[in-house]
Amino acid sequence: MSVTAANAAGTFCWPELSTADVPAAKKFYSTLFNWQPDDSPMPQGGVYTMLKLGGKDVGAMSPLLEEQKKTGVPPHWMSYVAVKSADETSKKATSLGARLLAPPFDVMDAGRMAVIQDPTGAVFSIWQAKGHPGATRINEVGALCWTELYTRDPKKATAFYTALFGWKPKPFEGSPMPYTVFQLPGNERGLGGMVHMTDEMPGVPPHWLPYFMVEDTDKIVASAGKLGGTVIMAATDVPTVGRLAILKDPQGAAFAVIKTAM
Repeated sequence: MSVTAANAAGTFCWPELSTADVPAAKKFYSTLFNWQPDDSPMPQGGVYTMLKLGGKDVGAMSPLLEEQKKTGVPPHWMSYVAVKSADETSKKATSLGARLLAPPFDVMDAGRMAVIQDPTGAVFSIWQAKGHPGATRINEVGALCWTELYTRDPKKATAFYTALFGWKPKPFEGSPMPYTVFQLPGNERGLGGMVHMTDEMPGVPPHWLPYFMVEDTDKIVASAGKLGGTVIMAATDVPTVGRLAILKDPQGAAFAVIKTAM
């Protein structure tokens, strides 16, 4: 078990689902991962659902915003990176060629955040914790354990993220395709990775993909299918890494699952 009271700056700290059908998404993920949804009414209206595992937060879900629906934004998982200052990080991101989709704003007394599109088109959020640190369970079964960037310009993406967060890129030699592991100084395990998208992925926009740890990848894939999910990439063994699969929930949001080799 890995229970944390705070998330280090530069690490992925929160996976958040925006979905077209919250009740259906609750049923799907609660059954798949044994998450317990906890609804919280929002001051501006609507509900924000915390996703818990053993009473600790692993992520959240909320309805797609009306503006997102109008512009055709599909259901998706948003990946948050912990930062010391949302304002300073946002300024630095724009100076490095990123676009601010949502400038820094306070989320009540929980924290301060911003939504950023990197220079290659992938969208992520940053989180400056105040009353809420983000996920308080991580790197264990049922929780976030890895986050992966899919981009068509890995050189530009590497330059951006290393300058913004101080990440160190390290080529992963055991991958059948070009793959980069991002590390923070002093953390050899890595915090995420990067895939060079190819012509075999037409129409798929650059994006960050969350991985959730599982005890049995094949069992989860079968369960997801019975619950209305679909398989993007069948269960696959990656030497020294584990057995992974990429799935879509019934509303179309993509995520990955992995039984780690370690």
